[in-house]
Amino acid sequence: MDAPDTELKKELDATLQARSELGAEYESALVESFLEKVEQRLDGTLDRRVRRHLAEQQIVVARGASSPEPPAGHFGEQYGFAIISLVLAIPLSAIGVANAGIQGLVVAWLGIVGVNAFQVARGGRLFRRRDVEGQKSDWED
Repeated sequence: MDAPDTELKKELDATLQARSELGAEYESALVESFLEKVEQRLDGTLDRRVRRHLAEQQIVVARGASSPEPPAGHFGEQYGFAIISLVLAIPLSAIGVANAGIQGLVVAWLGIVGVNAFQVARGGRLFRRRDVEGQKSDWED
């Protein structure tokens, strides 16, 4: 167990000990205090992640690259999304035609094209991936 987790465990133990000494009437105040400490820890972690991400983007821009190389799973993610949307297009088209005729079909396909265009504009990234090799824990600096 690393140091930040040990600190939180000690804080939790202290909170539980204080609850047993003070009684149930102080339980909500103790829980709120502990949750504030957890929130501060999460805020610090998020701040570090944002700073790290911004620094990585600045390095990429400084090197003159337009965008980082796509990850290894980029191909499957991009085309998998398109294939799934086309498979789902069949029942959506049928529902659109059954309920609103040709206008329903047009609206359904405009939605399908719009979702795929948005996906392509985002760079084909459905899920955020972390570099697992370079990062041991989210709690570390």
